[in-house]
Amino acid sequence: MDGVNQTGASEFQLLGLSEDPKQQQILFWTFLSMYLVTVVGNVLIILAIGSDSRLHTPMYFFLANLSFTDLFFVTNTIPKMLVNLQAENKAISYAGCLTQLYFLVSLVALDNLILAVMAYDRYVAICRPLHYTTAMSPGPCVSLLALCWFFSVLYGLIHTLLMTKLTFCGSRKIHYIFCEMYVLLRLACSNTQINHLVLIATGCFIFLIPFGFMLGSYVCIVSAILRIPSASKKYKAFSTCASHLAVVSLFYGTLCMVYLQPLHTYSMKDSVATVMYAVVTPMMNPFIYSLRNKDMHGALGRLLLGKAFQRST
Repeated sequence: MDGVNQTGASEFQLLGLSEDPKQQQILFWTFLSMYLVTVVGNVLIILAIGSDSRLHTPMYFFLANLSFTDLFFVTNTIPKMLVNLQAENKAISYAGCLTQLYFLVSLVALDNLILAVMAYDRYVAICRPLHYTTAMSPGPCVSLLALCWFFSVLYGLIHTLLMTKLTFCGSRKIHYIFCEMYVLLRLACSNTQINHLVLIATGCFIFLIPFGFMLGSYVCIVSAILRIPSASKKYKAFSTCASHLAVVSLFYGTLCMVYLQPLHTYSMKDSVATVMYAVVTPMMNPFIYSLRNKDMHGALGRLLLGKAFQRST
């Protein structure tokens, strides 16, 4: 059978988690509910931070951008999946698949880099408090965010362009909820060695270096907190980092479940782990950041209840 290159691969089949009609209905309502919760939660975080001048600080500036990234991330994948769960034709065009892949790869990288910048913010605030006003002034914050966007866009563009060079032949059935890079590489019938090498090289730069930086930052942060004589001040300092640590653990934990394995072992069973980082993590982030954060509680209360909440507090 002759190979079909990128111009001939007109579409892929996104089969999702199940082909059973009864299970598809359950999955449809489950993912629709999760999508709505994710959208509402992240939009509320963005509006609360934007409307409350007390939250116009570097930490909440990056949190608002993290929520925007999560919002964009789920909108890139879940609506198409919901349509496929209700439709008999589960096709996605070749261009649509690569577009979805580009945003997926870019936004995962952006999430990771923003989390690293947030770790730096906490490091400066706790370990270098006298330099915080200068180091995290509006100019440097915007520059850091711009760098995050630049490297994320570049990362997605590199892998998407490399994917267009591959030849696809035979089955083009994707047993996943979106066009995932590992799955597309397995479907390719041309040589993917360059893709693998670039994936490892860029992955080390985009993910392992920021993760190592976060680990180093928190070693310094914990060391600085332990030197604080007051127990109440220790608790306050740690509480400002607890939410970020929880989000980082959830983010990297779910990514490791999917990607810390050889490509040839990547199979349909990993769809569940994929759902964790693609759906559950963006849904949980707003709850993690708002449950134990008094400032966020207040901002959300003022946003939703207005003057009635202000009088009660």
